Amino acid sequence: MRRPFVLAAAATLLCAGCSTADAGNRDKPAAASSSPASGSSSGSGSAVRAAVAALREDTAGFRQKVELESDGQVYGLTITGGFDFAADKGHLAVDLPGGAIDHSDQIFADDKIYISGVQGIGEDAWGVMPRDEAEAHYLLRAPLNDPEHVLQQIAAMRKISREGTEDVQGVRAVRYRGILDHRTATLRMATDVRTRMDQARDALGSDVPVFADAWVDGRGRLVQIRMNLNMSGARVTVTMALSDIGKPVRVKVPRASDTVPVTEVGGILNG
Repeated sequence: MRRPFVLAAAATLLCAGCSTADAGNRDKPAAASSSPASGSSSGSGSAVRAAVAALREDTAGFRQKVELESDGQVYGLTITGGFDFAADKGHLAVDLPGGAIDHSDQIFADDKIYISGVQGIGEDAWGVMPRDEAEAHYLLRAPLNDPEHVLQQIAAMRKISREGTEDVQGVRAVRYRGILDHRTATLRMATDVRTRMDQARDALGSDVPVFADAWVDGRGRLVQIRMNLNMSGARVTVTMALSDIGKPVRVKVPRASDTVPVTEVGGILNG
């Protein structure tokens, strides 16, 4: 099936054959100005970091959409769930309509990640691995879809500007835009993928251009996040909408007898 192949190949790097001449044709974050609408970079950065810090001490539901546009077609997967960031636990479901493997459930608890649908361990068993050993295998994907990883990247945005107020998730929110540097974009990336990213950076003569947006409502809450890359005729966009902030998140951990230790989990569903 072509869909998973295109999604995996393009999301891995998206810059085969790119050159520094391409850089001028991509979206750029607006430059900060002295006007009240734009605000200062330091002030905007403080607002984003404060919103991320507040969420890390709270709970939220989320819906993440990963879209790849290549050859005029759009492919996508969705990640939905709830997370107690303060307690480092949560649950999520990953769906890729039409994929060879189209669904996976993942549970975060006790510094471990439990993964359903792992090839080679049986349909009724859960793979389990230490949370800090999971790696990202595709650009703009989190290790085993860990939402805390996304927050860490957003908190490290640079050159942030205030882009105005918009209606997002049913509330008015200020949109902040910035970039992710090479270190942030490749955070916890598998060695082989990071090597290709390093090669792409060297070919460009600058960081691969990854842009990020964060929407913060009037109460200082993070309500939506977006990261995107557009290069060499392909575009990857990752959007995570946050909801039900402050509501309890319940997690059911699989029984130990139903789990099998794994050292690595691959596949487009798992980041």
